[in-house]
Amino acid sequence: MTHTAREAAAPVSGSLPDTGGRRLPRILHPVAWWIWALALATAVSRTNNPLLLLLVLAVLGYVVTARRTEAPWARGFTYYLCLAGTVVAIRVLFRAVFATGITPHDHFLFALPHIPTPDWYAGIRLGGPVSLEALLSAATDGLRLACMLCCIGAANTLANPKRALRVLPGALHELGVAVTVAISVAPQLVQSVQRVARARRLRAGRSKGLKALRGIVVPVLEDALERSLRLAAGMDSRGYGRAGTATRRSRRVTGTLMLLGMCGLCAGAYGLLDATAPRFLGLPAMAAGVVLCVAGLRIGGRRVSRTTYRPDPWRLPEWAVAGAGTLSAVLLFSNMGYDAAELNPSIYPLSWPTLPLVPACAILLAGTAGFLAPPPAAPRPAVPRPRAEKAGTT
Repeated sequence: MTHTAREAAAPVSGSLPDTGGRRLPRILHPVAWWIWALALATAVSRTNNPLLLLLVLAVLGYVVTARRTEAPWARGFTYYLCLAGTVVAIRVLFRAVFATGITPHDHFLFALPHIPTPDWYAGIRLGGPVSLEALLSAATDGLRLACMLCCIGAANTLANPKRALRVLPGALHELGVAVTVAISVAPQLVQSVQRVARARRLRAGRSKGLKALRGIVVPVLEDALERSLRLAAGMDSRGYGRAGTATRRSRRVTGTLMLLGMCGLCAGAYGLLDATAPRFLGLPAMAAGVVLCVAGLRIGGRRVSRTTYRPDPWRLPEWAVAGAGTLSAVLLFSNMGYDAAELNPSIYPLSWPTLPLVPACAILLAGTAGFLAPPPAAPRPAVPRPRAEKAGTT
């Protein structure tokens, strides 16, 4: 065996990460990450306890750091954190400007100039005294919304939304394309900003702050326009938006079933949330809505025939990750083993919130997705090709 043949037969060092003989790296099913993230966002909507909300942010940061890939769009969780901080700041600012008054027991901080409003604008005050309790209440409300945004950001970071499109039913394919394009906007903008910033560094651009805004916004918008045109051309060449082979009767039947199913789901959700509603508006209405929606999807999917190249597997890690997020939401909505008032502590009187044990364990349970999911596949290093020997002349 020659020297060149021995090099070609030798294994490439560093082609796969060293997992210690545990599990081979692979990409988790995108739907599992979305179920996990949406379930955790549902659990966040149940509480405004700042300790639990900060614990959710810590869990999200750990899972994203442990299981994100090296793709450019997977580095955008920092931008979602910045957006979350902006949401909290805006919420606090609006609460300070649109003052609602203070009580004698509030802790006075400062007073803004009062701006008189016309009679038709009565009930809303601009400026006035601001208390510590009002700012803390606004901060906790903003933190809850920020955690929900970070949950969606974690799903965008961990799962490729384009891969989730392949598992949708045929009847929802056009709708899935629209949702996928909408969800892909944020990762693509993050990737464009990173690429423009890297190009500015290579060109020794020294302007910072507002002066650099023009040099970043214009290339990013131009890149977004080019991506949109390429996407539209690609979708048009693949036949998206065609009329299809469905008859008018099948379209009407599908639309009627889906409309009645959605009405049943709405009525069922209302019956479950309202204790005074009749019993048939609870689980029976929701079950009927699910059956009608499934029937509509089956009938509408018959006219669409699509094949999937190398479908993503759904194995035990997918069940474990999706189950961890779902079980976390169930525990926070079950009110078992803790007082429901601990999820929404009152700031009157002002006191340090307590950390309930069961909800904290439920959130930590969602954090187990960081090691239940398989490690992501590392990018393969570029292997230099052996140089071809030049034929010598005699």
